[in-house]
Amino acid sequence: MDDRLNVPVTCPWCGTNYARFQPNCKNCGGPLPLPPKPPEPRGPVSVADFAQAAYGPLLAPPPPPRPISGAYAWKLLASDGWAIAAFVFLLLGGIFACVGIPMVVSVVTAFVGIPFALLGLAMFAGGGLVGIWRYDVQRKIVQVLREGQSTEGRIAGLEMNASVQVNGRNPWIISYGFNLGGREYQGRVTTLNHPGPQHHPGQRAYVLYMPTAPEQNALYPHP
Repeated sequence: MDDRLNVPVTCPWCGTNYARFQPNCKNCGGPLPLPPKPPEPRGPVSVADFAQAAYGPLLAPPPPPRPISGAYAWKLLASDGWAIAAFVFLLLGGIFACVGIPMVVSVVTAFVGIPFALLGLAMFAGGGLVGIWRYDVQRKIVQVLREGQSTEGRIAGLEMNASVQVNGRNPWIISYGFNLGGREYQGRVTTLNHPGPQHHPGQRAYVLYMPTAPEQNALYPHP
């Protein structure tokens, strides 16, 4: 039996972890590549060599269209700082509105209730608009993962967003760049998964992009 069938794998599309290899992700339906056998290290190992030994050689994305679920956009929202802020504003706006509107209806407390109601409605509307904007951004990322063409790029930067915390974890921001037709393009992705050596600055990486709009791009595999 191939020993690679018993090693833990992580879905490159949605980040779901599995105790052993399986051909397709149960969460998003994406194909899982069979992990390559890592070479035996000899002597001092650089970050690049360690990344290749741990994660295998850089694998090209499968040709489009790729089986990525539209529901993956909601998972991406969970690690998006703007979307998290929008949810907080929606929650606070709903609380203020629920307190203020009944006070407005009651003539006795209307003077106090009007500011509460207006502030709540404003926060609710603002949070809703930001949430719609961020969902549209994540929906476009899913479109790139499904239909985008691939090219090789480089990881440009890696930093942790210490100002945001989700379930005790801070989001990581991975920036990358690629050249297309003599023009440089940049992109970045936010993830709650802890980056591995393959995401360190200078590492080679595949990037998916829309041919008609290369500024619409995504890192592959998506962290």
